[in-house]
Amino acid sequence: MASVLITGTSKGIGFETALAFARAGHHVYATMRNPVKFPLLAETAGRENLPITVSQMDVDSDDSVSNAIAAVLTEAGSIDVLVNNAGVEGNGSVEELPLAKFRAIMETNYFGALRCIQAILPQMRKRRSGCIINVSSVAGRISCPPLTSYCASKWALEALSEGLAGEMKTFNVRVAIVEPGIIDTAMARRLEAPPDASPYGQSTRFAAMFEGALKQAPPPSLVAAKILEIAESGTWQLRHPVGPDALPFLNWRSAKSDEAWVDLNTGDDATFFASLAALSAK
Repeated sequence: MASVLITGTSKGIGFETALAFARAGHHVYATMRNPVKFPLLAETAGRENLPITVSQMDVDSDDSVSNAIAAVLTEAGSIDVLVNNAGVEGNGSVEELPLAKFRAIMETNYFGALRCIQAILPQMRKRRSGCIINVSSVAGRISCPPLTSYCASKWALEALSEGLAGEMKTFNVRVAIVEPGIIDTAMARRLEAPPDASPYGQSTRFAAMFEGALKQAPPPSLVAAKILEIAESGTWQLRHPVGPDALPFLNWRSAKSDEAWVDLNTGDDATFFASLAALSAK
């Protein structure tokens, strides 16, 4: 069985991914910023007698990542699978969202993954074995307001992953990108909240879109199952859209010219939701 390190396991996709790997018999090193605040994973592991070791790691910190991964490598000897799941959302117009917020989103969603990758790659390269799975989003290939800050971080993660895959296949290390659509997580639920007053109407539009989509959105366990499948299957496929709306969203964007996509996001709500409804009907 593999030794698996997963970031961002306090809840949502990371939490379910840790359980999925452990229930399949793999030894999971589940990391999160504050294990004391989020004890449910450790409690579940104890109740089910699962091979999960929960530890503190803040992907925003060089020292935290270095120390936590060094401790795992000392105990496990090697890390066979790295799942970069830790992430934060960003919601707001480019004008109104503070620069510090843009930096914080990029720090976690992009540099956080990069820190973990750089800490783990040497032992994978030397062993000529390993798998790195980066949890992106359909937002990693679609950019639209008011999620521009989040999309930018996921576009960066996708570029990193694609380039990394080109480097690491030489050393028999697999790299995969998981691209969920709208999944019923705490992060998605925050996006359905009514926005503060803004001259940019896209915030209200997207809150309504998420509110509607979350009425039938799949649970994070769906994404966890895909991540486990990627790790166990040996696939070299790079991108893996997940969820009933993931491919439709991607096809929606790819069917439009850049200018048509900009016009759709600039236009009125009725036109936007009519286009979205047509997508759902396909």
